[in-house]
Amino acid sequence: MAIFSMRFDFRNPPLAQTSMSERYGAALDMAEWADRLGFYAFGLSEHHGSDDGYLPSPLTMAAAVAARTKTVRITIAALITPFHDPLRLAEDTAVIDHISAGRLDLVLAAGYVPAEFEMFGVPVKERARRVTEAVHTLRAAWTGEPFEYRGRTVRVTPAAYSPKGPGITLGGSSEAAGRRAARLDIGFTPTDGATWEFYRDETIKLGRPDPGPRFGRTATFIHVAHDVDAGWEKIAPYALHESNAYGAWLTAGGSGTASVFQAAESTEALRETGQYRVLTPAELVNELREQGPFALCNLTPMMGGIPPEIAWESLRLVESEVIPALAAEQTAQPAGR
Repeated sequence: MAIFSMRFDFRNPPLAQTSMSERYGAALDMAEWADRLGFYAFGLSEHHGSDDGYLPSPLTMAAAVAARTKTVRITIAALITPFHDPLRLAEDTAVIDHISAGRLDLVLAAGYVPAEFEMFGVPVKERARRVTEAVHTLRAAWTGEPFEYRGRTVRVTPAAYSPKGPGITLGGSSEAAGRRAARLDIGFTPTDGATWEFYRDETIKLGRPDPGPRFGRTATFIHVAHDVDAGWEKIAPYALHESNAYGAWLTAGGSGTASVFQAAESTEALRETGQYRVLTPAELVNELREQGPFALCNLTPMMGGIPPEIAWESLRLVESEVIPALAAEQTAQPAGR
């Protein structure tokens, strides 16, 4: 059976004609839906000062999701670490860890959008140091015991629900990020396979076990529809908005050419890149079947500001046609396989 997950960033451009309250409410309903269907993870992202309302407070939303679900893991990917006070971050995440009964995971990132660093008054050159400090602080704080922090003894209560606190990995798209994650002895969530190899190399150099090849594949957006062309017509304006918005940020941050998000002049050109796809239920079933027993399917139902009603059209097909077909195939396999 494939492993399903969902991700939300809450872009809400004017063309969507949807209020933020409606979008937040729809996402929480979708969280309950995913939880009921056995999804593995529910992801949240973070950015600041965006014209389209991109989620600035993933911890607040994570707490809301935790209160509405029972089993799905809640992943903040990524949390822009330099903009968070480490002690307050430790307190907030410990509380969410209790609300979720240990279902919180954090992907810590250094950030890349210059305007955000200006907004918070954080020098870009301090990114790596602040991420490293946050990792050490979270590990110590989640124990509930006193520890040394910036020259003074502090204590964070309550201790985390999980024995070692929420799961932590480091996100990034550079060699430095990959090697930093290895030196911190935490997991790494790269944007591509090439960056993973730096993490793997550094881990081996440090005398730890080889983490092996990267698990997973480069993410693409998937919308499910019986009529592919009609489905594409519905999601195209939002795909164009998202790709150009990310492209502008990445270019400003100096990594535009290395990203899967590239600015596009037309929806036709964007469609040809394959980054945004509309598949029929049967096509998605076949694709997941070809990936094997550990197939991954990450859905971003309100990508780029897609209105909730269009998002639900895709999700209902996943529920009624994709998941049952995969489950039937699994049930039909001979015993012992």
